[in-house]
Amino acid sequence: QVHLVESGGGLVQPGGSLRLSCTAPGFTLNHFTVAWFRQAPGKEREGVSCISSRDGSTYYPDSVKGRFTISRDDASNKVYLQMNSLKPEDTAVYYCAADSPTCINYVPADFETWGEGTQVTVSS
Repeated sequence: QVHLVESGGGLVQPGGSLRLSCTAPGFTLNHFTVAWFRQAPGKEREGVSCISSRDGSTYYPDSVKGRFTISRDDASNKVYLQMNSLKPEDTAVYYCAADSPTCINYVPADFETWGEGTQVTVSS
């Protein structure tokens, strides 16, 4: 069974950057469509990026487009989420998820496998 591990969260000032990593020990992550979701207290889990296993296409909601970038590094078997120009409203627990058939209109229910999450706090 695939197990996902996230890392890279932390505290950053507004306007700063963080890079989150997701890996799947024992599994080849580029075989899977992978997404990043986030969930802030009292809010629903929302998708912030997705990368397709089929052709590497990437998807972002308007709230992060131009600031967040999802990418794969096959050599290290990781998927990254580079987050720039961070805002206080980006504060949330960020989750890596895998094994959806598609990134099209992706929602949490599409993904079978989840990591435990990493906290990102944007505050001065």
